[in-house]
Amino acid sequence: MSQVGLHTPEHGGHAGPVVREIDDKRGTFAVALLIATEATIFLMLFISYYYLEKGGERWKVEEPPKLHYALPMLAILLASSVVLHWGEKQVKKKKYRGGRLGLIGTLALGIAFLVMTYFEYAEGLLHVTPRTDAYGSIFYTIITLHAAHVMLGILMLLWVLFIPRWEPAQRMPHRPYHNVGLYWHFVDTVWIFVVAILYVGPNIYNAL
Repeated sequence: MSQVGLHTPEHGGHAGPVVREIDDKRGTFAVALLIATEATIFLMLFISYYYLEKGGERWKVEEPPKLHYALPMLAILLASSVVLHWGEKQVKKKKYRGGRLGLIGTLALGIAFLVMTYFEYAEGLLHVTPRTDAYGSIFYTIITLHAAHVMLGILMLLWVLFIPRWEPAQRMPHRPYHNVGLYWHFVDTVWIFVVAILYVGPNIYNAL
């Protein structure tokens, strides 16, 4: 009975574990659709931010949000993308230890981002809350949704990190690494727009 899409690598004359070749290309299109969907959600939120800003009495911001957390958080996420990209390149070269180090480094930076998000919340909520006005509502909606995406990204990275414990090939597959990397880079890119629109823009406007 033939097994379409399967091969059995041999090691020392013994048949190795059955590995599905289709698994090496699975998921990339699905991740692309997920990114497109989530990008649309953030686009709508940014448009809502702009619309509510023009609402006059619904938008009473005494001072723009501070940058002393937002900019370091941006640096952390950009660094995490660099580390993850390096790790993926290591996996392509079949240097799986380097790939795992890339995942662990990215996870550490992602957790550091969430810790700084907590401090950002703790400080910001002293002045503006989601119930203060339209500004507070849309501001916390956007940054909370982004934090949720970072959490999901961390769970996905952990999944890839532990794949070798589950798969018969006993190695880190490149395709899952690549797919999760696409999602993580998307989350990092969104934060660039969040910082530009919600943080830097209002500070520039306030300084003029």
